[in-house]
Amino acid sequence: MNAVPPLQGEHLRLRELHAGDHEAFARILTHRLLTRYLGIDRMTAEQAHDAFAQSLAGPHAQPRRKYTLAVCPPDGDTLVGTMGLLVEDYGSNAMLTSLTLLPGTPVRGHGYEAGRLLMAYGFGQLGLHRIWAGHRSDHHLMSTVMLAAGLHPEATLRQLFRTQGIWHDVTTYAAVAPEWKLQATEGELAILDGARPLARH
Repeated sequence: MNAVPPLQGEHLRLRELHAGDHEAFARILTHRLLTRYLGIDRMTAEQAHDAFAQSLAGPHAQPRRKYTLAVCPPDGDTLVGTMGLLVEDYGSNAMLTSLTLLPGTPVRGHGYEAGRLLMAYGFGQLGLHRIWAGHRSDHHLMSTVMLAAGLHPEATLRQLFRTQGIWHDVTTYAAVAPEWKLQATEGELAILDGARPLARH
């Protein structure tokens, strides 16, 4: 089993999904506003159920390529959002995916920390060299989140995905392990250094 240990930050924590997360998880994927900027269209309840089942099975995949984690308050266990990491099939690269927070959650404004925790895990335990992320080019607030996560602007990918019947440009950012580690916090360095790298497949 390739389970991620709980990753504790100052303003939030990440953990693996469990069965009790189904309702909150489905609420995110079926919500008109919360899915507005994602790379997928709003799901039906049945589609969201299937997506949850696939994500719940993630730790049992061999090798594991997709990580979908619950975002929780720093001192609680309630799912208030999701954050993902998709390991590419070649090289030592991965993409941060699907940062989404439920309305009114106390961790809003600190979403960048979810990215940083996953990057520390990816650069440490997973032995990754490069992690990248992107956002729809018209989602201007996300640039601040990307920079706060320690990612650097790279390019604009034209008409990368189509949702709500429209093709969207995506602005991309990336970080490489040696540079990112230089600005990591003490807690992030503990995640980086506290685990042995896994064998690459």
